[in-house]
Amino acid sequence: MEDSWKKDLAWILIALLAVFTLQVGLKLALHTDSPLVIVVSESMEPVFYRGDVVLLKGINEDNIDDVHVGDVIVYKRPGYEYPIIHRVREIKVVELGGKAEKCFVTWGDNNWAPDPPYPTPYGTVPCVPAYAVEDKALIVFPKIGLIPLIIREHLGLG
Repeated sequence: MEDSWKKDLAWILIALLAVFTLQVGLKLALHTDSPLVIVVSESMEPVFYRGDVVLLKGINEDNIDDVHVGDVIVYKRPGYEYPIIHRVREIKVVELGGKAEKCFVTWGDNNWAPDPPYPTPYGTVPCVPAYAVEDKALIVFPKIGLIPLIIREHLGLG
C-alpha cells in the first residue's frame, strides 16, 4: 500500500511527458505554435461547437496556395483577443503597399454576413490578407475542450 503513491506519481509523470511530447511533436510536424485550439464561440456551428478542439496546420507565404474556397482558416485580427476561425468563401487579390496580395473573404458558418473589412497599414481591405492567416483547420475533436474552456471562463482567464 505504501508504494501506491509512487506508482500514481509515476503514471502522472508519464502522462505529462506524453502530453508534452505530443504537443511538441505536433508543433514540429504541422509547423504551428498552436496545433490544437479550443473553439470559444458559436460562429462556426454546426461544424465546430464551443468546446471542440481543432487540429491546425500552419500556413505561411510558402504554402498559402494550399488555402482554397471552403477551407477553414485561423487568422489574427487587430483589436481581437483570440484568433478567428472562419471559412473561406472567396479568394481575391488586393493591392497592399504596391504589391498584389492574396486576400480571403471569410465568415463563420453560423454568421449571416462576411467578416468586417480588415485594417492594414495601407488602408482597409474587404478581406483577410494572406499575411494575417496563421493556420488551416484539419480535424475537429468534438467537446474534448469543454471542461478547460469552462474552467478558464469561470476563473476569469479568458
